[in-house]
Amino acid sequence: MPLQDYMQLISTDDHLIEPANLWVDRLPRKFVEAGPRIIEKVMNDPSRPAHVWTMEGRIYPYIGLNAVAGKRPEEYGAEPVRFDDMLPGCYDPKARVIDMDIDGVQAALSFPSFPKFAGTVFLQGDDRELALQCVKAWNDYVLDEWCVTAPDRFIPLAILPLWDVAECVKEIHRTATKGVKAISFPENPVPLGLPSFHTDHWDPVFSACEDADLPLCVHFGTSGKPPITAEDAPMAVMIALFGCNSMYATADLLFSPVFHRHPRLKFALSEGGIGWVPYMLERVDSTWEKHRFYQNVNQTVRPSELFRKHMFGCFIEDAHGIENRHQIGIDNITWECDYPHSDSNWPNSRKVVQQAMIGVPDEDVEKMVETNARKLFNFPRAGA
Repeated sequence: MPLQDYMQLISTDDHLIEPANLWVDRLPRKFVEAGPRIIEKVMNDPSRPAHVWTMEGRIYPYIGLNAVAGKRPEEYGAEPVRFDDMLPGCYDPKARVIDMDIDGVQAALSFPSFPKFAGTVFLQGDDRELALQCVKAWNDYVLDEWCVTAPDRFIPLAILPLWDVAECVKEIHRTATKGVKAISFPENPVPLGLPSFHTDHWDPVFSACEDADLPLCVHFGTSGKPPITAEDAPMAVMIALFGCNSMYATADLLFSPVFHRHPRLKFALSEGGIGWVPYMLERVDSTWEKHRFYQNVNQTVRPSELFRKHMFGCFIEDAHGIENRHQIGIDNITWECDYPHSDSNWPNSRKVVQQAMIGVPDEDVEKMVETNARKLFNFPRAGA
């Protein structure tokens, strides 16, 4: 049996739903009224008002962001409308540990929900001081409350005040001293109105991450530019194509100066899948071989070499990727659960992984489900 009992599943992409009191309890008093808080608002069902977030007078109606774990596919929708529509494990760290035990998952890294996966909702803020305090409050909740509930089960992730590079650097250093293991970052800053990877704008951020040995996690969708083909296309088209965002990020980074300026930097392609990687590496190498001489790209290092040194894929179910794992790089693959979203296999993750790994050598299985993630996030087994 390929998934041995001693192998622990490490999810490099889960999500937490922020509890209603997160910012109310942590913001300075003068910011509480304008800061993120939950109110009730009639949406579709007048008899059952929805829980919605409000910030600076704006309404954000999606509290759970597809938090449908425990439901059948026939019951799926885009959104639970109240906290009692969700499993407590979505927003309660003690309940989350129980749900992880049920699923056979040892440890997990969780992205934000209300702030969006890289904290980009705070880019919309009118008051930059409030926005900065909101970023710090989310990070402090994760570090001081969520993760300390079970330090060997939760991998701490931080978000950044992306509108201010100097404040980003300060927050990287501040959270690093508190034990953060990864930084969430946009897969492409440009659609958010921020400078691209091809500038030197982000160099202080990347240098700070290098100094603290923190990988950057670029979850698909964090650019705010989903792969929509037509206004009248069903959402299924977008869902099927979301991995293309990770393909864009890969090509963008490999042809940028980022890894040449920052030789110790790591990027994790969160929830992007891995089956596309062999083709992409073949394509970028071919492009580099034929077209590098007349373009402003590095002339000496093949893009596939940069990928295997700096980038990591993440999969839930990906038979093609597992079969072609050595073309990707067996050391560059991690597994994810995606709890509590609809792509998750909860409560059957371990059973699904067990079936997917039939015929795969133990050494390869252990790397993909556990040890690659532990190395990337500097998250050793308790007592190791």
